[in-house]
Amino acid sequence: MEYRRLGKSGLQVSELSLGSWVTFGNQISDEVAEQLMIKAYESGVNFFDNAEVYATGKSEIVMGKILKKMNWDRSTWLVSSKVFWGGQLPNQKGLMRKHIVEACHAALTRLQVEYLDLFLCHRPDIYTPIEETVWSMHNLILQGKILYWGTSEWSAQQITEAHYVAERYKLIGPVVEQPQYNMFYREKMEKSYLPLFQNFGLGTTIWSPLASGILTGKFLEGDVADSRVHLQGLEWLKEKNIDNEEFISKIRKLKVLADRLEISLTKMSLAWCLKNPNVSTVILGASKLSQLEENLTCLDAKSKLTTEVMEEIESILDNKPKITIY
Repeated sequence: MEYRRLGKSGLQVSELSLGSWVTFGNQISDEVAEQLMIKAYESGVNFFDNAEVYATGKSEIVMGKILKKMNWDRSTWLVSSKVFWGGQLPNQKGLMRKHIVEACHAALTRLQVEYLDLFLCHRPDIYTPIEETVWSMHNLILQGKILYWGTSEWSAQQITEAHYVAERYKLIGPVVEQPQYNMFYREKMEKSYLPLFQNFGLGTTIWSPLASGILTGKFLEGDVADSRVHLQGLEWLKEKNIDNEEFISKIRKLKVLADRLEISLTKMSLAWCLKNPNVSTVILGASKLSQLEENLTCLDAKSKLTTEVMEEIESILDNKPKITIY
């Protein structure tokens, strides 16, 4: 396992991390969740991602129990939570000071920790002044309840505004964004966020590197046409307005290339994300131990993605964002 700095901060995160979305407290048993965290930690993973909305808080409870039981040295791992969707009643969601503070306290309780390493604003809140959000995060850092804060699925303009507010009032600004990023969804990371990487040293903890499972290759298997992976894949394609036939044609070509390199399409897709120097860590999700073990070995595939192979992948994808330089 190799480690990268989280943007311009001094914090080091493992190239691969483990997320609990969908699985912990929902799809898998607590025993399997424990197996996954132990395997990840023993493989060098030092970052575990969570959020208040995952399984309506149950995910953090499960993860907190495991962290408590394992009793790993606190300096050897990082844990996050995200704030926005806390409930349906007024003040139970959003990024106003009241909800941010209460969500932080609730996450600390569920995770059984004294502080959160990362606390992210899960979505932008158009109803709360950005000054209120930045001040709230700044104060939590001063109180020692969180160490770093950031955003998730914010636009480049919104993140820039947060930085300008922090600069104006001499506050601690966001150091990380958690965007979706994969071979077929790359506009933000490779175009919109470029000024943020250059001007603010933004770090990234990317999610959905396998595009809801369709970059695992299982999407192409005829005998699983009605499987969860296939149905999720079709929904993802529809959401991203991607033509099914064109997409499947590209996936088949990528699979041929992966076979030639003697690696799985999954490993190639994960390694491709890691080739981007602006990616701080790739968040893995898993519902069983064998799946996680397979994904962790993608680190061995990075060396196979030479300049020539990366160019071949680009020729297949034909979707690289065009950057205009004035």
